[in-house]
Amino acid sequence: MKSFIEAAVIVALITAPLAAIAQSNQPLTRAEVRAELVQVEKAGYNPNDWYHYPQNIQAAEARVAAEKAAQATSFGVGTNGSSQAGQRTEQ
Repeated sequence: MKSFIEAAVIVALITAPLAAIAQSNQPLTRAEVRAELVQVEKAGYNPNDWYHYPQNIQAAEARVAAEKAAQATSFGVGTNGSSQAGQRTEQ
């Protein structure tokens, strides 16, 4: 019984990362690729800087990923908007 539990735990540890990195095999559209490039450029990537190419793109992608993670963990409504106060009038 103990070996069965150990085997189940090992299988779970092996398959969990595979499920976490599973991606769809759908190709990206041209618009999606363009949007990703714009995001990376806003994060500081310069496509004309070939001398520092791998480091710059990796750093910019890390900034984009961190920004997405921060947005995913934040909750509540934003403060840029309008609000109304007062009483509702009945007609």
